[in-house]
Amino acid sequence: MQLLWLCWVLWVLPLASPGAALTEDQVLGNLLQQLGLRQAPVLDKAEVQGLSIPAHVRAEYVALLQRSHGDRSRGKRFSQNFREVAGRFLASEASTHLLVFGLEQRLPPRSELVQAVLRLFREPAPKAALRRLERLSARGARVRVTIEWLRVRDDGSNRTSLIDSRLVSVQGSGWLAFDVTEAVNFWQQLRRPRQPLLLQVSVQKELLGSAAAGAHRLVRFAAQGAQAQGEPQLELHTLDLRDYGAQGNCDPEAGVAESTRCCRQETYLDLQGMKWAENWVLEPPGFLAYECVGSCLQPPEHLTFTWPFVGPRQCIASETAALPMIVSIKEGGRTRSQVVSLPNMRVQRCSCAWDGAPVPRVLEP
Repeated sequence: MQLLWLCWVLWVLPLASPGAALTEDQVLGNLLQQLGLRQAPVLDKAEVQGLSIPAHVRAEYVALLQRSHGDRSRGKRFSQNFREVAGRFLASEASTHLLVFGLEQRLPPRSELVQAVLRLFREPAPKAALRRLERLSARGARVRVTIEWLRVRDDGSNRTSLIDSRLVSVQGSGWLAFDVTEAVNFWQQLRRPRQPLLLQVSVQKELLGSAAAGAHRLVRFAAQGAQAQGEPQLELHTLDLRDYGAQGNCDPEAGVAESTRCCRQETYLDLQGMKWAENWVLEPPGFLAYECVGSCLQPPEHLTFTWPFVGPRQCIASETAALPMIVSIKEGGRTRSQVVSLPNMRVQRCSCAWDGAPVPRVLEP
């Protein structure tokens, strides 16, 4: 667990000021990285003056240019209101249980999800069974409770994605909470009409040996026993983007002040005016990169979700697009043209998000 925590921290720390103005050094660094070069080549004008760009290179460049307007890299979406959705146990077998939640019309329009919390009511274990574990020197035995999102594909096959997992003592009772935000994010990416949200809960023994062999069977959730005390609950926390979101593109007639609401501002980078690009970058001569400027409204303190190392809400680039280029390459004494695509060069959309919050995975086919 400590190793996973350290990896998460190290992953979060480098994320600094996404959406800030793109610099000349960043463009150059990205281009060198894509081409596997250490420094920009120095080419004479005579070497590229008679260079013609082949039709297939132009076609590849145009195709990438068109695709960059459709393919976008998404960042984290966030949110503030609170809604509670009751679910039910669809099936239970041994120590695996399937929960179902109907989420259609439950997430308000013009809102984004901050956190989804699954709450399960755990029934007390029989005292006789606990005493038996104590006699076998299994005092403090723990089991692992794992939450997975279950997706039923169009062809009828199933696929699960790990959402949350933790160790739970076999002693005690009451409500257990699990973070299932990523499961709801996955559900939102499904094509409409969307199936209900399906969560698979499994309880497995953590310790080896006969002493704790049956410990996982002592952790039981309500609605499994004869006297159910509570159905599973799903808490949805969202923010109304009319107040807490970005406003789109900045007003070109108005200046950007400290009180300006988060917006996307035009920023043009003139490649022809950059010395290192001379005789090397053939297309484009320049491009609109945009940057995210302005401030974001902070939610009341009692609505702020306390992720570790997460700062206040900031104006960031939530969607970006690649920038295709045609560059001249010198190989074996000859010069030729080549297409290269630089990822995340143009800001497509600005959003308000908590600084350093983890980015959700994109749903795979």
